[in-house]
Amino acid sequence: MNPSPGELLAVGEILKPFGIQGDVTVRPMTDFPLRFKKLERAFLGKRPSQVTEVRLERVRVETRGIRLRIVGVGDRTGATQLVGSMLFVDEEHRVRIRRGTYFIHDIVGVTVVDERGDEVGTVGEVLKMPAHDVYVIRGKGPEILLPAVKEFVLALDIRAKTMRVRLIEGMAEK
Repeated sequence: MNPSPGELLAVGEILKPFGIQGDVTVRPMTDFPLRFKKLERAFLGKRPSQVTEVRLERVRVETRGIRLRIVGVGDRTGATQLVGSMLFVDEEHRVRIRRGTYFIHDIVGVTVVDERGDEVGTVGEVLKMPAHDVYVIRGKGPEILLPAVKEFVLALDIRAKTMRVRLIEGMAEK
């Protein structure tokens, strides 16, 4: 039985076949690429609403990406047909992270309010930058790029889907 699409989390995208025995190269979509070493099954598909459960026969975590073989895919032709597919995991196989850290999909869609309680917009995407993440807040006006640091993010309530922020002059154009 497949889980509902809302319960699935994308962890990798199949980029290309590798060799002639059915292996594929996967671009990890996680900060924890070593998680693939323990992964024995996953859900494969172009989108969460159309997936098939698969078993992983072999997994190698390398500096250039992940190389794996899916049970039942035994040649390059079969591997080529998987290119562009995503690997998803269900809630049971989700990586547990430390308190006070969040997955990007938990933050996207959160309603953002300023210190006075006025709604600013919602988080539309999270940009991964070398020093820290940046939240792209979309609202009535131009986008706001908010550094994801405690000086600007005052409170985040994932359950209530709200974030209270401090905006400084020039950050939000009126």
